[in-house]
Amino acid sequence: MVDSSVHRGLEDVTVAETRLSRIDGENGELVIGGYPLEELAPNATFEETLYLLWHGRLPTRDELGTFEADLASARSIPDETVGLLRLAAERGVPAMDAVRMGIAAATLAPTDAEQRPERDARLAVAQLPTVAATYWRLRNGEDPVEPDEDLGHAANFLYMLTGSEPSDDEVRGLETYLNSVVDHGLNASTFTARVVVSTESDVVSGVTGAVGALKGPLHGGAPGPVLEMLLDVSESGDPEGYVRDKLESGERLMGFGHRVYEVRDPRAAVLSDAAETFYDESGDAEFFEAAKEAERVGVELLEEHKPELGLNTNVEFYTAVLLHGIGIPRELFTAVFAVSRVGGWTAHALEQLDDNRLIRPRATYVGETDRRWTPIEER
Repeated sequence: MVDSSVHRGLEDVTVAETRLSRIDGENGELVIGGYPLEELAPNATFEETLYLLWHGRLPTRDELGTFEADLASARSIPDETVGLLRLAAERGVPAMDAVRMGIAAATLAPTDAEQRPERDARLAVAQLPTVAATYWRLRNGEDPVEPDEDLGHAANFLYMLTGSEPSDDEVRGLETYLNSVVDHGLNASTFTARVVVSTESDVVSGVTGAVGALKGPLHGGAPGPVLEMLLDVSESGDPEGYVRDKLESGERLMGFGHRVYEVRDPRAAVLSDAAETFYDESGDAEFFEAAKEAERVGVELLEEHKPELGLNTNVEFYTAVLLHGIGIPRELFTAVFAVSRVGGWTAHALEQLDDNRLIRPRATYVGETDRRWTPIEER
């Protein structure tokens, strides 16, 4: 018999108060720093959203300029980190393993007199895109591209990744994505970051632990398989037939359903609008239209096959559509998720340290209690 006092996975257990984000799974609403997602994500720069999470309000123009400059000045990574990423690339390690290794080295940066949690938070947010882009270029036999302090956070990441300055449409598309997934309650990686810093460890260690949690396929690994599915849908020319065959063969339809949301994921709605705008501007709407049709028939057929679940598209569905359009390689999807979510991780770490209490849950022991020691020669 299962002990009713045990909440497996800490489900429905409240362990913290936060001003960073509020999720209403029943009504499909997400609030970031007091702003409905659909208000913030398509309008803010990533730096504005980050400032909001760190300081509890949007910045003035002067404050934003100073904040952008401080963040941009921390983007470069040491030669030793580049060497580590080069070795990772030569050995073909997965991108998230390389990100974990690279961001753990963030504190190789010279120290200064600033309070360390804020300094480490800035280093983590500024360097994670550099780590991801540097690794990917090395993995593909190309030289790393140095950060450009004159470019914004999103634009600079795309520049470091490709070596070319991105278009305004690409930057706005990526910016909307980064804002949409920057924070989402006490998910596994965010909780990991808070647990680590609750021991009064440093923020970079918290971020490193969070990257390790995000790396797991149950948390951050689904947009890649979604893209593979959508490319197959587009190639088939028959979205309804493709989806029906998938479901009738017992396969899982990727990009549908969420553990928290009982209706359509609000991030899917925001990213769908962003993707539609991007594909319209790029003049390549065929793939987007195939994805929209796959969503429509997917929702209809899931209602037919699994009516009790009420499955709708989640954030991963239109993440795949939008990032693919922007030109992000599928292998980097989870790393780009980390480029965004590091903003939330650091905000939660700073919030935890503001009024810290060691996170120390209990476990119910279910093993034996009456064993007696037996010498090794008698076992």
